Amino acid sequence: MIELRDLQLLDALARHRHFAKAAEECGISQPAFSMRIRKLEDRLGISIVRRANRFQGLTEEGEMIVRRARRILDDTRALEQEVQAARGEITGTLALGVIPTALSFASRLVRHLLAAHPRIVTRIETLTSSAIQGRLDDGTIDAGVTYSDSIGADLRVVQPLYEEHYVALIPERMADGQAALTWAQAAALPLCLLVPQMQNRRIIDRVFADQGLHPQIIAETSGFTAAMAMACEGLAATVVPRVLVESLGPLAGTRALDLIEPTVARPICLATLDRDPGLPAVAALRTVAASLE
Repeated sequence: MIELRDLQLLDALARHRHFAKAAEECGISQPAFSMRIRKLEDRLGISIVRRANRFQGLTEEGEMIVRRARRILDDTRALEQEVQAARGEITGTLALGVIPTALSFASRLVRHLLAAHPRIVTRIETLTSSAIQGRLDDGTIDAGVTYSDSIGADLRVVQPLYEEHYVALIPERMADGQAALTWAQAAALPLCLLVPQMQNRRIIDRVFADQGLHPQIIAETSGFTAAMAMACEGLAATVVPRVLVESLGPLAGTRALDLIEPTVARPICLATLDRDPGLPAVAALRTVAASLE
């Protein structure tokens, strides 16, 4: 008989794609981890893992087992949370994937969730919009804060959260007393933007392209921290969501100017799987998200 522990090991291996890292997460030695996977293969009479000098992925049968395993593990989590909910409290770990532009809003969302349910532990991962969709489908995150138009509504619950508007965060020495900045003016400044594979960067590139503009990009980064630091140091301007600037407050040596001509807005949503039974922690997150609309 397959044990629940076997399914947990397989899930960890599928996520990490590395025996040592999966074993570390599961709290056992790598030899013991590998031996348990081998015994499971012998018991089932199939190969679950494609092996060479290192992990080469799962076999087709292994992928099928992992999909089933994750449903079983989700049902187990749901059962545990339902038992606690019947006692009047919602507990458990909630895995939340968040696009970089929405991290400040996600912090606000988690703050309200904790106020209502202090025993829920939220694990926030910064992910691309495409990664959020894939991780929702394979069950390795419970919810995602992402662009509404990048997530399909099939088998998912999509809740509108807010519209993402953009500002130019520029060094004070580049400011000229104006209250707003056109995209054409922004394109003429030295810019530090997110890397091209990020959805936010693709949005910004599309705006520039639609206006026939060729921005002066001098640096790229995988997160906003470096871009905002460059603005503070007077090296480059950047384009960031207004909600991020509002959450951080004034940054020394910079000015935040609304970007106009055109004014751009992109809807942000909370996406969760439409499952029955669902996790009580996910239901609690949906309720809190609805209260913030």
